[in-house]
Amino acid sequence: MRSIQGVCLILDQDSLRTDADEALVQALDAGVRFFQYRAKSSSRKALYSTAARLAAIARKAGALFIVNDHVDIALAAGAHGVHLGQDDLPVHAARKIAGAELLIGISTHDRDQAMAAQSAGADYIGFGPVFPSTTKDAGRAKGLDELGSICASLSLPVFAIGGINHDNAVDTIRAGASGIAVISAVLSAPDLPGAAARMVKIADAARS
Repeated sequence: MRSIQGVCLILDQDSLRTDADEALVQALDAGVRFFQYRAKSSSRKALYSTAARLAAIARKAGALFIVNDHVDIALAAGAHGVHLGQDDLPVHAARKIAGAELLIGISTHDRDQAMAAQSAGADYIGFGPVFPSTTKDAGRAKGLDELGSICASLSLPVFAIGGINHDNAVDTIRAGASGIAVISAVLSAPDLPGAAARMVKIADAARS
């Protein structure tokens, strides 16, 4: 399994301009190796069906694939992990269901949540929004200083999320983030493969 770092492309069903399978393949070809599938408005049956296809494609390519919110669907679809929000199952409960089979990530928005996620045994966290974001309302932008403080306080990988684009990705990773989670910077770009490849190149350069 690949390490938890670099670019995580969130395949948000409501933000996709093409079907999820095609977006995944294009991003894989561009070098992305970490994906999260999010489908807030889909039925559980449809979410499972899509997630199972995406998981199979990602595994064949040696990429990590995470399902948002649903532990059972992540397991059934053959995903590598599940990403939980603050209103989803707590980490310890998700671990009872998944055991050691799944990676468990959790979205956090302040120091207390981040420290609690680490204490509960999360494998990684998302932290943000670092910058103002139009994709999801998760409160005030935290900024790079707060991100850096969180990263320095934790021993697990921290993925920065919220308003991250090609212009601020370098500073975000250099603030201490293990990786960056992006949606609109890639999915809303006229050239999805080109935007994804550029983001991977920026992230790789920032970590070197």
